[in-house]
Amino acid sequence: MDKKVKRYYTLKQKQKEIEQEVAELRTEITTYCAEKGITALEVGKYKVKIVLQDRKEYDDSKLYDALPDPEVWKMISKSDSSKITSLIKLDVISEETIKDTFSIKSITLLQVEKK
Repeated sequence: MDKKVKRYYTLKQKQKEIEQEVAELRTEITTYCAEKGITALEVGKYKVKIVLQDRKEYDDSKLYDALPDPEVWKMISKSDSSKITSLIKLDVISEETIKDTFSIKSITLLQVEKK
């Protein structure tokens, strides 16, 4: 068991290092593309694609106030975009009801594929 715990710890440390390096590279690549005003790039055997996406970030207190039925709030329990989208699709709540409960946050996604 000692070896497994030691190996687990070592791998978690490596994972942290890799995630940090990936984040740094992602920032450098997206910054480069933004400075050049491009959303696609081919580098050697790789294709880089920048995708801009808007996500709704809900305000829990505004959402709670906007939902008239406490049972609906219990289905959500906290603002979760996928749950809220599902309730809208099922006509449990309307978009009009919650129109003032969120803000739009733009995010940049980086996709790198091998040709």
